[in-house]
Amino acid sequence: MPCRVGLCLVCLLACAAEFWAQDLGNMQIHGFVTQGFLYSSNNNYLTMNSSSGSLQWTEGAISLTDPVTDNLRVGVQLHMFQMGQVGGPNVQLDWASGDYQVNDNLGFRAGKVKIPLGLYNESQVVDPLFLWILLPQSIYPTDNRDFDLAVLGGEVYGSIDLGKRGGRLHYSGFAGENRLDANGGYVEQLQGYGLTFPTPPGGKAYGGDMRWGWRGLMVGASAQCQALDGTGPDGSLHLPTDLSLVYFADWKRGRWDVTGEYIRTPFVARLTIESTVVPLQFDQRGWYPMVIYRVTDKLHVGSYYSHYVNKAQDTSLPANYAKDWAISGRYDFNAYFYAKLESHFLHGDGLGYYASVNPNGLKPDSNMLAARVGFVF
Repeated sequence: MPCRVGLCLVCLLACAAEFWAQDLGNMQIHGFVTQGFLYSSNNNYLTMNSSSGSLQWTEGAISLTDPVTDNLRVGVQLHMFQMGQVGGPNVQLDWASGDYQVNDNLGFRAGKVKIPLGLYNESQVVDPLFLWILLPQSIYPTDNRDFDLAVLGGEVYGSIDLGKRGGRLHYSGFAGENRLDANGGYVEQLQGYGLTFPTPPGGKAYGGDMRWGWRGLMVGASAQCQALDGTGPDGSLHLPTDLSLVYFADWKRGRWDVTGEYIRTPFVARLTIESTVVPLQFDQRGWYPMVIYRVTDKLHVGSYYSHYVNKAQDTSLPANYAKDWAISGRYDFNAYFYAKLESHFLHGDGLGYYASVNPNGLKPDSNMLAARVGFVF
């Protein structure tokens, strides 16, 4: 019922936005709403009862941007996301910021600003932008994406023209505070240890991004430092400042788009449960190669291989790795409606699986079919 209520709400707002847009001058209103379906052969995935087929996946968002002056732009995006036990019917604030661009070389943002981490982090919640139903989970875990989406703080950004043969260099740097999503996957996992928090754990976050583009080729790197602390009635979480490094490349030529990314995040977290201290050691590494082909303007197909491993633990155990080969297709019926179909061949259970929906344990391999329909305006 909460999913259906949220879906109706987003649809009503979408219709209202189309009506209001006639009298809003330069203000732009955009949004989308989607309904997903997931079916897996063995384990339940992403907190849904997917082994029986699940429609517990509803999502929608509305963004408003207003160019106040030639240099100043303000905007906000509201988002509703329900996927099994993750998310909820409440509308959340994805980002809200003021953006002042001095010129092409320098600009500033302040508020709740998006984090430039890898190729797709800033846009990963906007489903209409992608061929994929699920982006590679080794770098963009759907159940935890709200945590790394934005910080409450500021960002400086810009680009430098290196000439016709030198391409263009883009840079950005940010600093602020970030918190775990109260309805996200990390909080769900902490509850599995018996820890609950009145206020989700949070801490300082800062980092930057640099990328170079030339004639359809883009290469770059991102860095983020994040600390987390939280205390609840049954214990606490302490994560000293860790460092995530992401390297990426994208090449577009004609109807082809070839992409690859690599991320590494080593850290040691400490859980204190009553009087017991539980150290959690991770050396998370993820990577993927991806290829997309535009068959026609309306039909796109593609495939990727996503690989995740925790090098700090025994990598022969399925709990410490996740491999996913995906094949996907998308068809745009018109400018407003689209549909996606995607198959996944999963090996290992290091990502996306929860004990709460898999009480009988996990099998190391599972095949999965995902479908999604969407409306965008």
